[in-house]
Amino acid sequence: MDWLFPFALMVGLILFFMGVGLPVAFAFFITNIVGLFLFFGGSAGVSQMISNFSDAIATYSLAPLPLFLIMGSLFFRSGLGDGVMHALDLCIGNLRARLSYVVLAAGAVFSALSGSSLANTGMMGSLMVPEMLKRGYKPKMAYGPILGAGSLAVIIPPSSLGVLLGSLANINVGALLIAGALPGLLLCLIFAGLIYVQTLLDPDCAPLYPVEQISLGKKLKAIAINVVPMGVIIFLVVGTILLGIATPTESAALGCAGVFGLLIAYGRFSLESVWAALDDAMKVTAMTFLIISASTTFSQVFAFSGASNGFIDYVTGFDPGPYTFLFLMVLVILILGMFMDQVSMMLITLPIFLPIANHFGFDLVWFALILLLAYEVGFTTPPFGLLLFVMIGVAPPGTSLKTVALAAAPFILCTLLLIVLIIIFPQIALFLPQLL
Repeated sequence: MDWLFPFALMVGLILFFMGVGLPVAFAFFITNIVGLFLFFGGSAGVSQMISNFSDAIATYSLAPLPLFLIMGSLFFRSGLGDGVMHALDLCIGNLRARLSYVVLAAGAVFSALSGSSLANTGMMGSLMVPEMLKRGYKPKMAYGPILGAGSLAVIIPPSSLGVLLGSLANINVGALLIAGALPGLLLCLIFAGLIYVQTLLDPDCAPLYPVEQISLGKKLKAIAINVVPMGVIIFLVVGTILLGIATPTESAALGCAGVFGLLIAYGRFSLESVWAALDDAMKVTAMTFLIISASTTFSQVFAFSGASNGFIDYVTGFDPGPYTFLFLMVLVILILGMFMDQVSMMLITLPIFLPIANHFGFDLVWFALILLLAYEVGFTTPPFGLLLFVMIGVAPPGTSLKTVALAAAPFILCTLLLIVLIIIFPQIALFLPQLL
């Protein structure tokens, strides 16, 4: 088992350095240097790592990432999302838990305009949590739907995490983004069903209250002014890819241009918001590219040392079947999600999981979408789920992690149900990509 030493050393070092609080990129860099000296020719290997940096990030498939980040940041910083929430609130009737349904619908729209779960959750939480609690909603009905709706951005295009995963795994980014559209809408419907069941079992969790009756004309006007223009942006981003009119990079540029147009049309354009959006995108892009540079070398050293092939030969020797391996891979991600952020999990697991997926002949778009959903669950699993801390940040002082985590638990189970459905019915994920 010559592969066991390099495998244990490199994975162990990564986990150790992350465990002591070292930033992800630096944890990978230090592990890479140790691996290069042991398995890759010493200083010559380090020189090769440095020369790899430009090749790792000078990839056309990564170009949509900063553009999607700019688009989403402009959308949220300009306040365009407030109008969408207001219009949806007017259109939903006097239903029990109506604000939960508003959050869910807004989350689906915002996901297609930002690609960021953290931004979605933060915005909807700050806008809706005070109102929902004031109306007598129990915490599970105030926090849970926002956490569920916020996480939709992981799979509904344009998903920033999807762009990163597709680039790292050398998967068609456009196909992967489009693959998340139907599952994302299906998950939204499952969440709506969950909210309905929760109100049936516990009517007091979301009390009914008088709602002003709005004429159909006013509802249509609100939709036309606040929602339809957002639909145009969604078409520019998603529709152009699906119709083959634009590549993901071109669609991201079209989305940015569309948001700029809306800012001007609504009188919300300002140099301050543009500069802030560029600053947001620069920080996230720089961090992501640094991590990609480090993880690319990690994958190369991992393969060159024999750890990758040795591990694959070892685990496939048990021959429990491809779907057992798929279950184990999802389980590993769910466990890691309790302690790591999504990018860290992705960088650690991809070099190990992708060769196994290739060995079993999995469709990589289908497989990558399952991974994205598993990473999505990690956003809301305690004790370190990032969305949980975002929610605590916008919740009333004294709100505990336990309260927020319990509110998120039913929505986590719904996401796991969707993973099972996609495994049983792969066309849920592959129908739209096959139209490309």
